[in-house]
Amino acid sequence: MTLTHIGLVAKLELTQRLRSVGWYILLGAFALILLGITALSFAVYSFTEAAGAGVYSIVVNVVLLLVVLVSPTLSGNAINGDRDAATLAAVQVTAASTGDIMVGKLVAAIATGGVFLGVALPFLALSLLGGGVHPATFAVSLLVLAAEIIVVAAVGVGLSGLIARPLFSVAATYLVVAALTIGTLIAFGLGGTALRTEETSYNRAYDSMGNVDCERWETYTYEAPRFDRVWWLLAANPFVVLADATPTTYGTGGWPADMFGQIKFGVRSAQLPPQEYRWDPCDPADQGQQQTAQQVIDSTVPSWFVGLGIQIVIAGGLFAGAWARTRTPARMLPPGTRIA
Repeated sequence: MTLTHIGLVAKLELTQRLRSVGWYILLGAFALILLGITALSFAVYSFTEAAGAGVYSIVVNVVLLLVVLVSPTLSGNAINGDRDAATLAAVQVTAASTGDIMVGKLVAAIATGGVFLGVALPFLALSLLGGGVHPATFAVSLLVLAAEIIVVAAVGVGLSGLIARPLFSVAATYLVVAALTIGTLIAFGLGGTALRTEETSYNRAYDSMGNVDCERWETYTYEAPRFDRVWWLLAANPFVVLADATPTTYGTGGWPADMFGQIKFGVRSAQLPPQEYRWDPCDPADQGQQQTAQQVIDSTVPSWFVGLGIQIVIAGGLFAGAWARTRTPARMLPPGTRIA
């Protein structure tokens, strides 16, 4: 592989996409969406001292959302689209190797995702002016966002090389992305609800006058979901990876000041098993105080590196398979595959 050949393949791929008017319309629509979301986010976090932290987290999550929605369309037909148009064979007979073609296609797919990040930069800069964004939060969140862009691009390019028809490869890419984003949430919800356990709550009884009877307890038995047994299903979710890896900014009372921390708190809370509930108004020292979000996050384990590792294995396996399928001379291709 050579950087020159990779650059030429990537440039050719980008040139084909940038000539489309729809591409610029999409970027313009994305800018308008970010403009509205940024304005609404400042209104939501206007009561906080550091509104910028909350606005910044929302903008980054919106960029990730658009990447996982749009990137499959742009990368899911990178290889079989050229094969279907009889342009892939013309490139394969040049000095460009299979690796040059594969990596060039991947670089182009990553660049298209990076363009959305570039459009979001003015809005990210605006959120920084609001204050409260820690430098570590800024750096780590952008690194993880870039990693997610690469993963989604690799999945799309990989499936475009493994599946003969562009329509099916794009659909398959969406299915993989949906499995990571929505499927993990569905599996988590259904799994935690199915694995129930019996719990008991204790409350002081009341007399006939409605006063608390400090001599008697009332108990109530119920079935509680066991999300602590299936929380790991969320590890591979791109939004969970982004939130869990980003350092948390806390506000008053130890509660998250941005969306990163709020998502992280929700996932980390799922690691905790159901606890016995006891409310005793007769004991001033026992007022049912619960842990703050900071205490919960500090007492639980991170999972972002496991989730990102799972994504890399999936994307790397698909990309390696497409590399083998695209290698020339081709030993075996699906029936009806167009060569030139």
